[in-house]
Amino acid sequence: MRIIARRTLVEFSVKHRDAKSHLDAWWKMAVAADWATPQDVKNALPKSSIVADNRVVFDICGGHYRLVIKFNYPYRVGYVRFIGTHSAYDKVDVTTI
Repeated sequence: MRIIARRTLVEFSVKHRDAKSHLDAWWKMAVAADWATPQDVKNALPKSSIVADNRVVFDICGGHYRLVIKFNYPYRVGYVRFIGTHSAYDKVDVTTI
């Protein structure tokens, strides 16, 4: 998969150092993946949450942080739509970000 906006993840990990190793591990797995459907993501990461409009929510660092990626499965591209604390995540509408 091609993941757009790595810079967003790097900048977040500078501010939240405890998330760095988790985001790096997620990144390595995601760019090596070939997810053609939401079910492919779910098979690889059973704790991920599939939501509307091809968005997937990933728990990072044991659920302290949330990462939302919008996928374009035919092109094998994912766009970082949100990365933040669990409390910040609760304030956004994941289906529209």
